[in-house]
Amino acid sequence: MNAPIIKTPDLQNIVAGFDHEAFGSQAVFRVALDALSHPGRVFDMPLDTALPRQGHCAAAALLLGLLDADTTLWLSPSLASSDAPAWLRFHTGCHIVTDAAAAQFVWVAQGDDMPQLSSLQLGSDAYPDQSATCVLEVDSLHSDGGTWRLQGPGIPTERSLRVRGMAPEFALQWADNHASFPRGVDVYLCTATHIAGLPRTTRILPATES
Repeated sequence: MNAPIIKTPDLQNIVAGFDHEAFGSQAVFRVALDALSHPGRVFDMPLDTALPRQGHCAAAALLLGLLDADTTLWLSPSLASSDAPAWLRFHTGCHIVTDAAAAQFVWVAQGDDMPQLSSLQLGSDAYPDQSATCVLEVDSLHSDGGTWRLQGPGIPTERSLRVRGMAPEFALQWADNHASFPRGVDVYLCTATHIAGLPRTTRILPATES
């Protein structure tokens, strides 16, 4: 891919990235890996970076650590019209796409409509790794009194997760995503300061289900 073009006015308004690029990206990558290895566990996101004005801080830091010049990113409308695209293009070299189905990473701001998970890149049975990762902003994440009961690899028996600010249809879409394994997307839920991972191997049950 060719290097992304960033206009001079955008460059003048771009804030810094990680205070120490190598250490900052390594710290974020470790948290991202731990979040998918322990589905539903809530992790503090290292925020050793300046941040764009739009979007949850944890989501921005996560993508700053995961994106590179070989990755494509789709942003929901309120993010696409903000300073976030130029900030990520400048610091990571990623390529912004206008079709969510063409993106390796999808960032959905709180309050914006979420694309159907089934419309994103799901990989294939032979290449399940060629699927999208979806970063969804939510109000809050707590491990007590859960909205959901989670089961699957990386979870001893069962884990509770309480999520506020999630689209009501997400759990139904997730059931289809989980059923398509080994295909399917992986998801990070992000508040301003915390993240939780939902790999496609995780099953979501309502907290009231017996």
